[in-house]
Amino acid sequence: MIEQKTEQFRKTFSDIKNQIAQVIVGLDEIVDAVTGALFLGGHVLLEGVPGLGKTLLVKSLADSLNLSFSRIQFTPDLMPADILGTNLIIENMPGQKAFQFQKGPIFTNILLADEINRATPKTQSALLEAMQERTVTVAGHQNALADPFYVLATQNPIEMEGTYPLPEAQLDRFLYKLIVPFPDEEQLLKIVHRTTTEALARAQAVAERDRIREFSQLILQVPVAENVARMAGRITMQTHPEFDGSPENVRRFVRYGSSPRGAQALILSAKLRALQQGRFNAAVDDVIGAAHICLRHRIILNIEGQAENVSADQLIGDVVTSAQAQLRSRS
Repeated sequence: MIEQKTEQFRKTFSDIKNQIAQVIVGLDEIVDAVTGALFLGGHVLLEGVPGLGKTLLVKSLADSLNLSFSRIQFTPDLMPADILGTNLIIENMPGQKAFQFQKGPIFTNILLADEINRATPKTQSALLEAMQERTVTVAGHQNALADPFYVLATQNPIEMEGTYPLPEAQLDRFLYKLIVPFPDEEQLLKIVHRTTTEALARAQAVAERDRIREFSQLILQVPVAENVARMAGRITMQTHPEFDGSPENVRRFVRYGSSPRGAQALILSAKLRALQQGRFNAAVDDVIGAAHICLRHRIILNIEGQAENVSADQLIGDVVTSAQAQLRSRS
């Protein structure tokens, strides 16, 4: 029974990726992570320059699962009510007026929050609170969001003037932070050919929302051995400069390390990766493979690290190497 469900998951995941591949050129690792985060019930922060297909990727994911999709362009004058919705006065009978809640674009299955760092902290916090609680409270009334509810937020790493960087506590609410790379020459030629010589393809639905709930439960059931859980814990601990076993670069350049959410993300991602490969047990390599996307936004550099322009990915590489060596020496 478990083997059958695992194979069904692999097939569905592959079908979704194939549909997205008909629209998006390259970005295989990004597609993997974005699709996987949906099944894990997490949210994703995408960082990349404009024009790399982030919006099209998110729209294609929604199409492949027959889910509703909304896009919000964040700007400094965007207000929380523009996202959440507001109460309007309507005349329901002659001479009688009442309040009616008008839902905002957040009431959807997949929400693209474009350039989230351009909105004010007040507006950012309204969205991020909804991400955490899965509800919206307006005028004392609580409104449940759609199920599933999945946010993909984008940031432009180049143009930082007039932006409001997300606070560390809010960054921590994202399951993954993904760096969207610029395409290589061959991929660029495919993009140009696909978008200038024929009608744009569109992803077709290959699964329904019930599959998302079913596979989400399946992922949680994947067993994790003690050595795998310990690797996730050790990697997370070694991102903290005060931890005795932390690498030298972490002690020198890091101010704060990952929260426990980082360890949770590592374990969930390891379970997901195991199912993607047809295994019903998570391995140490699954944890290591997810380290960068789970932790790069959870490491806060100190002043020296910022001045030296230290990469969080480089620090995570040091942490993984150190954790592997320590656990080998104890076994």
